[in-house]
Amino acid sequence: MRTLGARTRARFGPPLRRARGWLRAHWRLVAGAAFLGCLLLFALAWTFATTCGFRGCPSVAEIRRFRPTEGSRILDRSGRLLGRLSYVRRINVPLEKVPKHVRAAFIATEDRRFYFHDGVDWRSAGRALVRNVGALGVREGFSTITMQVVRNAFVPELAQERSLRRKLVEIGLARRLEESLSKQEILELYLNVIYLGNGTYGIEAASRDLFGKSVGRLTIAEAATLAALPKGPSSYAPRRYPDRAKARRNLVLGLMAAEGYITAAQAREASGRRLALSRTPWRLPRDTTVALDPVRRIVDSVLGDRLAEVGDVVVHTTLDLQTQAAAEQAVQRQAAAIQRVAARANRASARGAGEIEGAMVALDPTSGAVRALVGARRYTPRGFNRAILARRQPGSAFKPFVYAAALQRGFTPASLVSDEPIEIELDDGEIWRPANMDGYVGETTLRRALMQSRNAATVRLSQEVGLDRIADLAYRAGIRSKLPLEPSLALGAAEVTPLELVGAYAVFANGGLRVRPFLVRRIDAADGTVIWRDTLPAPARVLDARDAYQITSMLRSVVDHGTGYTVRELGLRGPVAGKTGTTNDATDLWFVGFTPSIVAGFWFGYDQPKPIASAATGGRLAAPAFVTFYQRGWRGKESGREWTVPEGMVRRTVDAYNGHLATEYCPRVEVEWFKPGTEPRESCPEHRGSFFDRVGSFFERIFGGSREEEREEDEER
Repeated sequence: MRTLGARTRARFGPPLRRARGWLRAHWRLVAGAAFLGCLLLFALAWTFATTCGFRGCPSVAEIRRFRPTEGSRILDRSGRLLGRLSYVRRINVPLEKVPKHVRAAFIATEDRRFYFHDGVDWRSAGRALVRNVGALGVREGFSTITMQVVRNAFVPELAQERSLRRKLVEIGLARRLEESLSKQEILELYLNVIYLGNGTYGIEAASRDLFGKSVGRLTIAEAATLAALPKGPSSYAPRRYPDRAKARRNLVLGLMAAEGYITAAQAREASGRRLALSRTPWRLPRDTTVALDPVRRIVDSVLGDRLAEVGDVVVHTTLDLQTQAAAEQAVQRQAAAIQRVAARANRASARGAGEIEGAMVALDPTSGAVRALVGARRYTPRGFNRAILARRQPGSAFKPFVYAAALQRGFTPASLVSDEPIEIELDDGEIWRPANMDGYVGETTLRRALMQSRNAATVRLSQEVGLDRIADLAYRAGIRSKLPLEPSLALGAAEVTPLELVGAYAVFANGGLRVRPFLVRRIDAADGTVIWRDTLPAPARVLDARDAYQITSMLRSVVDHGTGYTVRELGLRGPVAGKTGTTNDATDLWFVGFTPSIVAGFWFGYDQPKPIASAATGGRLAAPAFVTFYQRGWRGKESGREWTVPEGMVRRTVDAYNGHLATEYCPRVEVEWFKPGTEPRESCPEHRGSFFDRVGSFFERIFGGSREEEREEDEER
């Protein structure tokens, strides 16, 4: 019986003998094919290396433009740093500010032949190849400083991969780097891009983190400690493994001495030093302003994925650093003050009611540039921004649009409107009875009705003007939220955002032109190239300049003598106009004020609407925030301009209570400006004086009198 081996030889022996015979006869052909195959594989590998694989190599321009990210800068309107798009634990430092012994420590440890190769140290590569083949595994690498720059800066997605593909890409791109940059430029990149543990990138950040000082002040021992980290940032972390870190540091010192960068005596002296580390790690700065999150969202929306391609950018905002700080402080302080009022008013219901929140917007009325933006009482990263997103009822702060629409329809500040109880039947058959907080005054001028925030008079006026015209004016001024055409619209029952309301008020402050609020002017690349610029629409005429002047004059009366008088009581002088707002049950408190150079609006309330206090009003509790903001953040920037009377208006002195031409017997007068043809023509019928009064007036005109002086004072005011 034949064995298994005999059967196998009998079966496969003849074919094997024939194959060996063919190979002996055609060995040259086989050797040539094998050579060509190896040559093809080498060519493919070399092509893969020189073209950086399928992803493609960065161009020379891209290599020269590259700069390790620091998170992109966000600047205010004067070029002052507000913060960064994202915070990276890295501070780029130019090579000339890095001491020679620091450079030497890294070169001696990571790439002692750095200045003698063209990106790839083939001598080290050959030595590594022999050792790895002998060990049948990857035991030794041959990455040069240039190849480490490639790995960390241009192919970070391959950094954790130990493969032939990564090594080939590194080789090809390293040669391109050497052709594009000088050795000094490559070394600078390396020192700024390398990861050195504890979340720090680059030697400046690591120096601050470990030693609490800039790299320019490092000793030889400290430089060696940093140079010991690239091999294993976690394994040799000085704070976690001080013994390992010290041993590795001393090895680096020995390498520096062997390469001639320091003497043996210097190496011994430095080796004997203890690890003197900073007690606290280097911490990233916090956002300096709560307005940075909206800026980040804008940058993300306009650049999107391009941001990763462009790298670090410089974002030029319209914000003013000092103004923003004052706005944040005003919101915080006044929200806390309102919280105390709420607690005192009703301690039982105030418990668990939550925290009073606040928001504000300030912008330049002539351009729409946002100077300050506060979305919350306290900053929460990526939190809800109430200035932009919160829709709340503005209450009486909406009334100026009712009166402005009336001026467009031919009314004047001296026109009379009835402030008596009013009833309106709604579509569902219910009767709505809007009431005043402090009773009724009968007939009154539009100026005084707005000044005293008369609800009944405002609703009656809105019925005469038409709700559709009021809503249309508000929309054209900048309100984007839906405004239901219901009678309560006149009293601010619709919901709007602070940004919308403040932007719409700019129409009054700038002479009748609509402007679009904007926060970012432009975005530049690191080299100064403009990547994106906001293209602003041309201001659109919303109000006749004369109507805008009249409504602004009426809103000045609100501050001088009306519901906004708190502004004057707190010491704010100069041209200031504004309107208070308080919703039903005092759930929302508003004040929107403006000067010729700034419009600023404040809102306070609970996130879940609920009464704050029975006596709470926007004039008493929101207006003080405007004063704090203006005095601390804007008064020094005020241009000193005044609102000027538009051409073609007619000046008249009228009785402040009935709007007729004033006589010398009227107890209170106003200087009003009218569009031609709308000015009053009849003298005040209520204050004509008796015969003896007229005789007395004759002598007063001859010898002068106090009434004339009072008249001049009123007109001057």
